[in-house]
Amino acid sequence: MEPVSDPRIYSSRYQVTHLIARGGMAMVYRAQDLLLNRAVALKILYPELSADAAFVERFRREAQAAANLSHPNIVPVFDWGEDDGTYFIVMELIEGTSLAEVLRDSRRLTPSRAANIAAQVAYALSYAHRAGMVHRDVKPGNILITADAQVKVTDFGIAQAVAVEDHLAEAGSVMGTATYFSPEQAEGAAVDGRSDVYSLGVVLYEMVAGRPPFVGDSPVDVSAQHVRGAVPPPREFAESIPADLEAIIMQALAKNPARRYQSADELRADLMRFSEGQPVRAALGDAAYFGADATRSVQTVTGERTQAVPMMSGPRTDVRRRGSRSGLVATIVVVLLAAAGLGYFLLSNKTTTTTMPNVVGKDVATATATLQSSGLSVGTTKQVQSKKPIGTVLSTSPAAGVVITKGQSVTITVSLGVTTSPVTVPDVTGQPIATAETTLVNAHLIPKLQTTQTAPAGTNPNTVISQTPQQGTTAQTGDTVTLIVLAPGSTFAMPNLRGMTTVNAGIILGQNQLTIAPTSVEKCSNTVSSGLVLATVPAAGSQVKAGQAIEFVISSGFCQVVVPNVIGDNETQAQTALQAQGLVLGQVTQALPTDCLTPEQSGLIATQSLSPGSSALYNSSVDVTICP
Repeated sequence: MEPVSDPRIYSSRYQVTHLIARGGMAMVYRAQDLLLNRAVALKILYPELSADAAFVERFRREAQAAANLSHPNIVPVFDWGEDDGTYFIVMELIEGTSLAEVLRDSRRLTPSRAANIAAQVAYALSYAHRAGMVHRDVKPGNILITADAQVKVTDFGIAQAVAVEDHLAEAGSVMGTATYFSPEQAEGAAVDGRSDVYSLGVVLYEMVAGRPPFVGDSPVDVSAQHVRGAVPPPREFAESIPADLEAIIMQALAKNPARRYQSADELRADLMRFSEGQPVRAALGDAAYFGADATRSVQTVTGERTQAVPMMSGPRTDVRRRGSRSGLVATIVVVLLAAAGLGYFLLSNKTTTTTMPNVVGKDVATATATLQSSGLSVGTTKQVQSKKPIGTVLSTSPAAGVVITKGQSVTITVSLGVTTSPVTVPDVTGQPIATAETTLVNAHLIPKLQTTQTAPAGTNPNTVISQTPQQGTTAQTGDTVTLIVLAPGSTFAMPNLRGMTTVNAGIILGQNQLTIAPTSVEKCSNTVSSGLVLATVPAAGSQVKAGQAIEFVISSGFCQVVVPNVIGDNETQAQTALQAQGLVLGQVTQALPTDCLTPEQSGLIATQSLSPGSSALYNSSVDVTICP
């Protein structure tokens, strides 16, 4: 970070101190929230874009979209606004680094670390997708890693509710980052959560291969390769990549969305299986679709900025043809083969089909006999570790029920038998969900979330309420531990922040997935010191939801009270009267003779330092004189 020369204050509250990064739409600064005395990240739209209504609207929607997303792997948005024609949003300041910086200079990550990072990103995306939002710009620069290795996704600047019909991107162009485009994004087609799955697949590819799958001389060239280029297997660039992880990447990068993982949850589940050494779904069948065109390495596109590029529509005419001679030969061969196949079909009606039988759960001998009786043969046999008895068929490709040609060979996956070991289930109750999942994964157990609408008082929406099996129970590696958590959208009791500093109160709100409202009020208090939280709106104990903005009521110090008349009272009576009003009896001295005119005044108060009926601060002292 570099210090700024002009520490401007936005909206009389946010003072910029350091420049963090420059993006495609905005500058990101480290700033100080002068009201709550905390460091924040301030994202400021470029001045030349502030005059563009479309960009301003996209920027406004970024704030609204992100503010509605409350998840441990998503950077929360605290506030947004406008100051003298400059638009900004205020986000949590993440002390850490971006994945882009980690991958600088073609660095590679270990397969296990890359899978862990991608699984956390998929966790964030699945939450956003359930909320009806597609990120549309998943890239290393938008993936932040904290000092304790927690991953947070930021910059929902291109995200929009799927149901919204008006498109803010310029006609004939599409917004995003070309290196991480999905094919449907590059073509300007409608996108859904599977587009983010593709982009995350590109990021995962880059983490383990040291480079993205497609590079080119321009964003347009890279976009064209996403649409029609064949994905080079990542093990071409790093032979040490495990085959199962390569299978996951290739399924995520399928050109056809229908052949990818159908949700970020599915991708995350396979990444978790890989991390646990379990068979991955992607390796059990034909996952990825490869385009017809081969790809060769060219100069890498510089930068990783979100950009608008022309959408791909119809055959490309601005990309130089490659390998045209071999392409012509291949085309002729394909045409001849197709013609031969059609002729055989028309002249010989002997080809018959059958339905793939279900042999899952059977032993290999029985399964083989069943397949042969259906006119099929066993081709490749894959052996994997599992809890099923040795020799049990776990899956087949094609799957049961598929109509296939007789004589076709079938790939079967067979169990190697139980290869687990005992493990003591750790206690993760009360832990944040992400921490609990990591703890279980490190113990070689599989976490499974189960939501509930009801929870004990004081339950944090981001923490584990209970677990099954309980802590201390002996389980086997690979067993599932069910974590009971509060369901999204459920209400819970507002925590009591009375007497806390605004910084500590903000931390508690963040832990409870609540945000701080942009405004606060002051109110006098005779019990809470000035500057501390006196109350909240909604009040402590009220039912709130994750993502809700909480307004602070800040103590302005002691309240004003009315000074009672204690002249003519004895010292004990005066002390009682003053204490009843929240005042203190101060110095007691002898009155002047001129103030004591009759013998009956002896022992009684003649004067008081604060006039009766006047106002004074609570706990103020009142000095008195007493007649001798």
